[in-house]
Amino acid sequence: MSHRDRPAARPGRRSLLAAAGGLAAGLAGSAAAAPAVADPARAGGPGGPGPFGPAAVRPGDPRYDALLLGDNQRFVGRPEEILVAGSTAQVVRAVQAAVRSGRRIGVRSGGHCFEGLTADPAIRLLLDLSALDAVGYDPVRRAFEVQPGATLGRVYRTLFKGWGVTLPAGGCPEVGAGGHLVGGGYGPLSRRYGSVVDHLYGVEVVVVDRDGTARAVVATREPDDPARELWWAHTGGGGGNFGVVTRYWLRSPQADAEARSAAPDPGRLLPPSPAHMLERLVEWPWDRARTTERALTTLLRNFCAWHERNSDPGSPGAGLYAVLRLNHWSATGFSMVVQIDADLPGAAALVQDFVDRVNAGTGLDAGGGGKTVPWLYPMTWPGNGEAGDIITRRYKGKAGYLRRSFTDTQLATVYRHLINAGGNPECGLLVVGYGGQVRAVEPGATAVAQRDVVMKAVYHSVWADPGDDAANLSWVRELYRDVYADTGGVPVPGEVSDGSYINYPDVDLADPAWNTSGVP
Repeated sequence: MSHRDRPAARPGRRSLLAAAGGLAAGLAGSAAAAPAVADPARAGGPGGPGPFGPAAVRPGDPRYDALLLGDNQRFVGRPEEILVAGSTAQVVRAVQAAVRSGRRIGVRSGGHCFEGLTADPAIRLLLDLSALDAVGYDPVRRAFEVQPGATLGRVYRTLFKGWGVTLPAGGCPEVGAGGHLVGGGYGPLSRRYGSVVDHLYGVEVVVVDRDGTARAVVATREPDDPARELWWAHTGGGGGNFGVVTRYWLRSPQADAEARSAAPDPGRLLPPSPAHMLERLVEWPWDRARTTERALTTLLRNFCAWHERNSDPGSPGAGLYAVLRLNHWSATGFSMVVQIDADLPGAAALVQDFVDRVNAGTGLDAGGGGKTVPWLYPMTWPGNGEAGDIITRRYKGKAGYLRRSFTDTQLATVYRHLINAGGNPECGLLVVGYGGQVRAVEPGATAVAQRDVVMKAVYHSVWADPGDDAANLSWVRELYRDVYADTGGVPVPGEVSDGSYINYPDVDLADPAWNTSGVP
């Protein structure tokens, strides 16, 4: 299974529609031959502010409880110390001190994790990287620098306003770049421009040598870089597995020639940002008389079949991104969001044809509407549209890559669970368009191995009351197990599936009670 413990993007209401984007003390042995990196000062001019931090927050400090909270309130740790770092040098010192004292480290940037990986009771030092949030152009490396605490919204705004460029990252603006990038993040522009790691030029990461010495190294994709394997590991290997990332550099491979020119134009080093986005929201009511098994499975099969036929790199359909959200029947309805660069030739016609093909033969009335807006607006709107009290938000998410449509048996299983009595309005299945330019990269070129898939499936449940944990966990776990019943309850790579998405960690994949496939 394609799974490791790592930070991940949230499966919230807005991000699921738009995007559907613990480190142990043993960091030893990473890139021992790589050169050390000096920590650039972040001080202001004369009389200006100096670099932030570090801020050490311990139990009893009025800031402690607030800093404990991540996005998923199922998990709250109790570390001895939360250290908010503001520079690479501070991270090096913190890691060194933890190694010497034998304290386990947890690393958090945005805090959007499906599991309790940074709230594990064994973690004694929680290293908070949210203050490491710089975004800009580095003229020395001739690439864009993004620090791990920068949210995706901040990244998009800065790249757009400064240079008119962007990244094919997630659609949830509050997710931190730290875990999202290293896990091979994806989003509304990935079918057009590939995975976000396809544009990763280099990474600065704090590692621990075999002798227990912590230091920062830089690893790039340059063929002669002695730390190139460390760069490769960060192109989809998952957050927290190789060290503490303190800086990313991003430049598209096709822009390397421009970067080597005497005066490179930064506006040509990453994909251009769209000027406008055409978004279409399609809505169907849950009418038990009309939303029959045949109707719903036909709709889901149509969605998948379109992606099977329209996900080649460079194909006209590769510019279209769609998310089908099938809510539990108690939600009263389900929906689909379609997004495309409004200035692409034939964009509106392509969207209409897609909607017609998805709805064909269902007998269902597709409502909703469309609008064209400046691209930056929906990509950076603050918050995530979560309903209710976010302080009590709890969720469980599970994932699976799709090479082609679900089988008829799987489609029937999905319908059966969507109409059972155990779910709530926030339970359901999302099927997310993928493929396109992602498929143009060889599987071994990056650590994102699933390059021939055309969709991602996300199984989820969201709730507020801790007393509802057992029921909601059972609902989503049983749906997932039954969909993959023929392969031991998990999406074993094969004709239909290709494992799980590393940025959506799921501890059940390592639990023999839920994974009987024999595949680790």
